[in-house]
Order: sequence, then structure tokens, then C-alpha cells
Amino acid sequence: MAGAVFIAAIGQSNAASLNTMNDVGTAIQACWTPPADAGNSTVTLSFSFKRDGTLIGPPKPTAIKVAGDEKARQAFVDAATAALRNCLPLSFSPALAKGIAGNVFTLQFKSPKQ
Repeated sequence: MAGAVFIAAIGQSNAASLNTMNDVGTAIQACWTPPADAGNSTVTLSFSFKRDGTLIGPPKPTAIKVAGDEKARQAFVDAATAALRNCLPLSFSPALAKGIAGNVFTLQFKSPKQ
């Protein structure tokens, strides 16, 4: 079963126990700082969590829309990947941890940050 998270809200620290996938998306978005010259760009990453709040393997870009050349594209994807990794490990509530392991989730990173 795959879950989808498309969250642009900011404000939850990843130090708190996360109860829902919306909480997870909010926590990750709080770590996101788009590159300064990214224009109106987006990248969607696909990833899976372990119960301990770390990733199962590397995140994979599934949709990329970046203004500029290949270097700008790679910089934007790298910034999104770094934002995700820098937020980890996340602290899942016991109920969320029980059901999260191995499911594939997606999250869109936007510039400018909204």
C-alpha cells in the first residue's frame, strides 16, 4: 500500500513524536530550504521509512520540474534529498511506526517555499 504526502505547511519540529503522515510531511518541509536561484521549481521524492525513523535506501526523484540547465536541476534535487536526510531520524508515535515500515511515500519540494 502506498501513501502520498503533499504538504506545504511548516512549523512542526522533528523532535516531537509524529502521529500522522501529515505530521511527517510538515516536519520534513520544515527542513527544506530551496536553492536561492531555483525560480519556480519542484521535485517529488519517493522514499520508505524504517520504524526507527530512518530511510530504507536512498530517496528517488519521481517528478522533476526545474528551471535552468542540468547543473541547476541536479542542485535542486540534491537540496531536496539533503533536506529529507537532514531531518532524520524522525520520531514516530508507536501507532505510526507500527504501520509505516516499508510503505512508499512521496513528498513534493517546491521553490519558492510556500
